[in-house]
Formats: sequence, C-alpha cells, structure tokens
Amino acid sequence: MDDDFRPLALAVGCTFGFSTPQPVPSVFQVAPTGGAVQLDGERWETGIATHHTYRDFYGNRCERLTIPAGESRVVYDAEVVVAAPHDRLSPGAVETPVFALPDEHLHFLMPSRFCLPDELGHEAWQRFGSLEPGWERVQAIVDFVHGHLEWVEGASNPWTTAADAYRAGQGVCRDFAHLAITFCRALNIPARYVFGYIPAIDVPLPVEPMDFAAWFEVYLDGTWHTFDARNNRKRVGRVVVGRGRDAVDVALVTSFGPVTLTEFEVRAEEPNAPALN
Repeated sequence: MDDDFRPLALAVGCTFGFSTPQPVPSVFQVAPTGGAVQLDGERWETGIATHHTYRDFYGNRCERLTIPAGESRVVYDAEVVVAAPHDRLSPGAVETPVFALPDEHLHFLMPSRFCLPDELGHEAWQRFGSLEPGWERVQAIVDFVHGHLEWVEGASNPWTTAADAYRAGQGVCRDFAHLAITFCRALNIPARYVFGYIPAIDVPLPVEPMDFAAWFEVYLDGTWHTFDARNNRKRVGRVVVGRGRDAVDVALVTSFGPVTLTEFEVRAEEPNAPALN
C-alpha cells in the first residue's frame, strides 16, 4: 500500500497545570473531534469527580469540568488512527459562486472576532483579485501570508486580529490562519479555522516546544480543502480537535473565573517513537 494511503497510528495528548483561589467552571477542547480520525482509546486524569462531554454548534467535542481551588492538573491522552494521514492537494479545484453555496456555509464568508474581511477587503482584491479563481488563488494567498508574517513566539496576544498581524508582519500560527482566512472571505471564498495536533513526521524538528497547531479549510468545488499558511507544506498526521469561524470558537480552555496556567505540554507522536533529545 502507498504510504500516502496507509493509516497512521498516533498518540496525542496534553497536560495543563492550574492555580486558582476558587473552584472555576471550565470547558476544555482538546479531544479529537472525529471524522477521518478513529479514536482507539483515551484517558483523562483530572482529580475531579464529575465531568461530561457535549458537542458544540460546530460539532466539536467539548468537556465540561470544574477546576478545583488550589493547585491542580488536567491530563488528556488518546490513541488515534488517522485514515488518510497525508495532506491532499487538489490543483484545479474551482470556486463555488456565492449564489450556489450551501446555506450553512454562508457564515464562513462573514467577519468574525479575529477575521476581518471588511477591514482588509481592499488589500485582498488588490493583491489577489486578478488571479484565476480557485485552488491556485487560495495557494497564492497562503504563499503571501507565509512570506509576509514572521513566526515570533509571543508576538500576539488573545486580542490580536488578522488586521493587527498583517500590519505588524509577525505572529504565531493562529495569526497565519486568521490572516489567510480573512483574505479568502474578502474574495467570497468560504474559509474556516481549524486547530489540532500535528506530529513532527518527515519535517525538521522545530526549535520551539510542541504546541497545538492552527490551519484552515477552504470550500472549493463542493468540499472542504486543507491549507496551512504557517507551514506551507504538506504535513502528515493532522488530528483535528476543533473547527469554527476563528480561534474564539475553539478555545483550548474557557474558564469562568480566575485561573493561572502553571504548566502546559502538548504531545503528538507515533507510538513507541524514540524520545527526542
């Protein structure tokens, strides 16, 4: 079987440490959301007696629990199998005219908290409006964003919008996704934010610690296609945790009270992979 079509087993997970003066109700989005990923097993370590799962508006899996007062840890680990682990390229995929879009996709053309096609619409049409509509135009947007933004740890904050990142010329992976989404929406191409786990397979090891990754999907020729402005290369083993209009819809942890993050780690690797030094 060609490696591009061979299912890939992965171990994914994360650890959070918290400090809080009082019990704080919270929502976690860290578990795979399904689709092309088969969940073979999972474990939660929370030290909390009760928590439960629900699906949000976008079908993302969310976990409700209360972070206890004092020092605590939440650990999540899962074994998954990715059915089609290699990114698929679809050159020639055409754009769908707005009048022909499914009703449920129209809101992926609209401005959202971090993606501002109304604010950056002029720039989008000036840079990309004359290009042939379709896959190649989206890839041109990805190429531009990848070259325009410099990845700088801590370059943005929870309030940084796509317009802020565009003007600053730097950001983290969510800013790359937000800016590319903004340009796509300005050109009437539905685009949605995606985040999840990506193992370091067939790529140089990053210098920074592993983190959750952000990319985006674009609706072309009747289906959703994966694009990644931060990496701008095919990746292996994407495990989707959440999709939405932008990062506000898929926060890792939404806490309803004062919480200090004291520990954070993300894991995504093939089972029994050698330890990284």
